[in-house]
Amino acid sequence: MDTEANPTHWTLLSLRPRGQHAPMRRAAHALGATTIALSPWALRARGDAATRAALDAALGADRVIFSSPSAVVAASRLARLDAPHPGQWLAVGSGTAAALQRAGARDIQAPARMDSEGLLALPALATLDGLRAGLVTAPGGRGIIAATLQARGAQLLRADVYLRQPLPLSPRTLQRLRHAATPWALAVSSADALARLLAELPGDLQAPLRQAWVVAASERLATQAEAAGFVHVVQADGPLPAQLVQAAHRAITRRATC
Repeated sequence: MDTEANPTHWTLLSLRPRGQHAPMRRAAHALGATTIALSPWALRARGDAATRAALDAALGADRVIFSSPSAVVAASRLARLDAPHPGQWLAVGSGTAAALQRAGARDIQAPARMDSEGLLALPALATLDGLRAGLVTAPGGRGIIAATLQARGAQLLRADVYLRQPLPLSPRTLQRLRHAATPWALAVSSADALARLLAELPGDLQAPLRQAWVVAASERLATQAEAAGFVHVVQADGPLPAQLVQAAHRAITRRATC
């Protein structure tokens, strides 16, 4: 097996929200891939009075968790994040922590393992009896963060600062997919996004998709992809675009040269 050879061309399938594919495209282009955007939804920030009140309460908690960079951006439109805060602020990963720093927040903790399980393993969230835990997020997802915070004794103060608006797959996108160069690599960092893709995809594309390499951002997502019938599944080092694309390239290269 020649592990130094590279595939001449391949296609990366991105499940990022609409308008957030650029980092994937750049990373994929550098490694010889074309990217097809299969956005399952668009993100819509909320700005109503109830959301503002919920965010104010969450930001005043003893522990404040931001679930994504999008949560940070939406929150920063409603409240100052650079003001002094009484509690410990935590981010689910380095991307979310960087977004908080750009918004002026300081003293942010983030786990090396960038997923819900890694976040919940942080010492700051080990014992929460009698404490208030703010969760700045969006509706949907697995809910493991909220459930675990409450199970550990916290009073949960949740602020859903943005929404996911479902998007249909356009006929033009589907035609691009039908003619896309193989092999395909599907980058998965959200179980909900994968489920929506499988529900929306026409029948003639279901089998070809199952032959794609799935590059999962976590062990949990890899297990879910296998359960959904994908044959080739690998786990990336994390959920960042560069990590997902590099894992895809490694898997495809090894397969092509075996």
